[in-house]
Amino acid sequence: MDLIKIAEEAFKTDSVEVPSFGAGDTISVSYKIKEGNKERIQVFKGVVIQIKGAGTAKMVTVRKMSGNQGVERIFPLNSPFIDQIEVNRYGKVRRKRIYYLRALTGKKARIKERRI
Repeated sequence: MDLIKIAEEAFKTDSVEVPSFGAGDTISVSYKIKEGNKERIQVFKGVVIQIKGAGTAKMVTVRKMSGNQGVERIFPLNSPFIDQIEVNRYGKVRRKRIYYLRALTGKKARIKERRI
């Protein structure tokens, strides 16, 4: 009886509701970080550079500027460590993969906002 409950908990997926977003949108990803026996939530807010994969293998690359240094992080959307995903702004871009943003700085790196 106990073994069945343990197995169900191990394979239980606490999948988070993923809002619809695309490249150019600014999102905040709340990510659980375990340090020893402590657990905390860190928020990574940035622009979606690309969405890759499909189904359970779907991954999102998010880029933010930390000071004058660009930081990119890849999040698997099916990860149990993702606590919440929130869309802050909808951006208007013409491509699905906006790698050209890496070379731009300052006002050139701004993305127009899409009206909804």
